[in-house]
Amino acid sequence: MKIGLLDSGVGGLSVLREVHRILPGAELHYVGDSAWCPYGTKSPEVICARVFEISDYLLSQGAGILVIACNSATIHAVGALRATYPLPVVGMEPAVKPAAELTRSGVIGVLATEASIAGEKFHQLVNTHASGVRVITRPCPRFVELVEAGQLTGPEVEDAVDEALAPLLEAGADVFVLGCTHYPFLRAVIEARLPDTATVVDTGPAVARRVKSLLEPDFCSQGKGSILVETTGALDALERLLPRLLPGVNVSSGRRDIRE
Repeated sequence: MKIGLLDSGVGGLSVLREVHRILPGAELHYVGDSAWCPYGTKSPEVICARVFEISDYLLSQGAGILVIACNSATIHAVGALRATYPLPVVGMEPAVKPAAELTRSGVIGVLATEASIAGEKFHQLVNTHASGVRVITRPCPRFVELVEAGQLTGPEVEDAVDEALAPLLEAGADVFVLGCTHYPFLRAVIEARLPDTATVVDTGPAVARRVKSLLEPDFCSQGKGSILVETTGALDALERLLPRLLPGVNVSSGRRDIRE
């Protein structure tokens, strides 16, 4: 049985690396929908349709569990996926709950995509887990563009990060949630622009632990592990990015047309 993962582009590789870290013997099959990236600016209907097309493909290739490694896709499609497929479906959500528990100032900042923070699911998350805490959201579409282009450091990244963080810092936020799977690839720059007292929260490790908890105890205990990363976009662009995003990890790559 394979673990199937999908995202709007290469951002979900930040989740894949966490799954691979705790399940090194697992077969991982990832599809990044870079031809349709970003999802954050797409309609819920478009996002849901793309997620179902890619999920069907992953299942046809032997996936026995699906990881929706994209906050926008989770918000708009995970409920329908769980109602449709008789197998575990693990989604992403901004880590509002742990952030609310960690804050000392009573203000947390959520860096996310437009689709993630506009959905009813996000507002329910805030109402349930952040009572008494001020939650400030900040859409960061430029972050996705930078990661997709392989720009993880440098003046352009620093300017984009400064622009995103400035209003959150001014409001007194001391905990910052990475609400998109692309953003952990910019974590080093983000942390460098924050005071030492600030905390950055990434959901990827928790998602990996959730995946492991849903598997049989001896799952992949005899496996050698393999990673296949496919893109709906340009293969040469993906192959340039993989050594930067997954350094030291043995990955096979390919391109796949997935049409509605």
